[in-house]
Amino acid sequence: MFSRDRKWFLFIGIICTMMIMTSISAWQPQTAGAASTTASKVDAVLVVDVSNSMNTSDPGKIGNEAMKMFIDMLSTQNDKVGIVAYTDVVQREKALLNITSEADKQELKSFIDGLNRGAYTDTSVGVKEAIRILQDGKTAGHAPMIVMLADGNNDLNKTTGRTESQSDQDMAKAVAEAKNSGVPIYTIGLNADGKLNKNKLADIAQQTGGKSFITSSADDLPNILSEIFASNLKLKVVPLQSITANGNYQDVTVTVPNDSVLEANISIMSSKPVDVRLIDPSGNTKPIPSSDVLLSKSKSYSLMKLLKPVAGDWKLQVKGVRQDQIDINLVFNYDLELKLDAPSAKAYKKGDAVQIRSYLTSNNQQLQDQELYANMNAVLKVKDLDSGTTNEVPLKNEGDAFTGSYTIPDEHDYELTVRAEEKSFYRETQPVTISAKATAGSGTNTGTTGPAAPAEKSKLLPLILLGLGLIVLLIAAYFIWKAVKKANRGFVGQIVLEIRDENTGEKTYPQYKKLNTFRGKFNLHQLLQLAPEFAETDKVVFTPGNQDRIMVRSTPEITIEKSGRAVDTGSGLELKNGDRLTIPLASVDKTILLEFISVNS
Repeated sequence: MFSRDRKWFLFIGIICTMMIMTSISAWQPQTAGAASTTASKVDAVLVVDVSNSMNTSDPGKIGNEAMKMFIDMLSTQNDKVGIVAYTDVVQREKALLNITSEADKQELKSFIDGLNRGAYTDTSVGVKEAIRILQDGKTAGHAPMIVMLADGNNDLNKTTGRTESQSDQDMAKAVAEAKNSGVPIYTIGLNADGKLNKNKLADIAQQTGGKSFITSSADDLPNILSEIFASNLKLKVVPLQSITANGNYQDVTVTVPNDSVLEANISIMSSKPVDVRLIDPSGNTKPIPSSDVLLSKSKSYSLMKLLKPVAGDWKLQVKGVRQDQIDINLVFNYDLELKLDAPSAKAYKKGDAVQIRSYLTSNNQQLQDQELYANMNAVLKVKDLDSGTTNEVPLKNEGDAFTGSYTIPDEHDYELTVRAEEKSFYRETQPVTISAKATAGSGTNTGTTGPAAPAEKSKLLPLILLGLGLIVLLIAAYFIWKAVKKANRGFVGQIVLEIRDENTGEKTYPQYKKLNTFRGKFNLHQLLQLAPEFAETDKVVFTPGNQDRIMVRSTPEITIEKSGRAVDTGSGLELKNGDRLTIPLASVDKTILLEFISVNS
């Protein structure tokens, strides 16, 4: 017991030391490197209007094709995506799914193919639900985003009494929440019938930092989706040549600029089927598909994904139907951040030169890849926080960093940001603020002025306060540590789900839900992909237990049975390997059957 408590207090002491040092550093100019928040992984929710108005706005279901193409562009290494299909209510939805294989992508695309259309439309419903899904399943370090496909028009059900004003208010709240949470909303206006409410969709995108697009043809999808994908991850679309098919294989050069490329996404748009071959820079023909070359096809596009491609000129050979126009786009994905060494001086004055050094990192390690730097340029963006003006200063490319200096022109506060780019991507650092204003306590210490206070009293009171503060910090740090540890505790094993229809007696196929992606807690509604008919199951909550077990809790209105008997789960019921529960839902005449399987048992 003594040993464990000693470890706790050692941990708490470290936390307190860090908190004190953080507090001290908050009184001084920033001295640590400032990293950009750019992420190479995304948490995306696709929102699609499935009301009957889309029969004329999107008769060819371009929206479905767009969602499937976006899913194909995502990485197979832990990008997450959810789906909301709405009318004036949420018709169907999927919580954020962690993509780890092509099978995961196919599951999502099959879900999209199964969407049906219904009456009425309330655009705010889809946006509100998308934000909730992101909040429930977000992952630290992932770039959140919403892609909305709609015509922007409402068609409210008058029998419900809901008004256009209420819908607008809900939309305004949802957009404000997205903006405050740093979630850009990209809108794709579907406009086959010319009745698009483009101003509404453009406003949603503009307020949240997204972009707005309009289309009435699937031909536009590669450009639109490539632009959205690139914009959210601070990438650039690299247009490749358009070709007119001659019935033979035609060569298109795909240049991979360096070895820092995680993925190369090549989208091919053609109104008729195409065949493709791929030759690597060494002249070897690559099998398609293979372990490092993925190929996805739809009725309106083909998407080839090269995983960790070697640098050099790849040869894409495309064979299409004679006279068919074939458009090809390229988007690279990088796992890179740009850091800025913050100025080391504690104070500045007019005329001082601020030295700048910025560099690329991958996995928090500085890159020394001179080939990557070779085609890049960088500028220092300086915003005068008093006047509001912004200036750019070119930086020198040193081969492994960008350097330069900035001479302070006035006694103002300034915000410094570095932007580095090449033709396929760009990165920006987080801003660093410096001050050149004359303030008390800066410069030379001139000593004490005014009458002297009794020395012992003036020293003793701060020490007492510091001591009390440390005690409070120790206690707070301990409870914070316990809370953080509990909130981030992981799960093991999986839950097997079946749903029985009590009217017919039929059961669904077993669904195996792995639990290792959850932290702290999750509810049964999430495992059921947030299906609206099972909304009441959000009151069934699971938390990690000891010895590879889990705990289940629920409110009294939810009946949970084990071995044929109703059990009290209000204070928690422990599930071990092989335990089974039955949860009847009288409101929908269905019963949920679940079994917990521990991987370590």
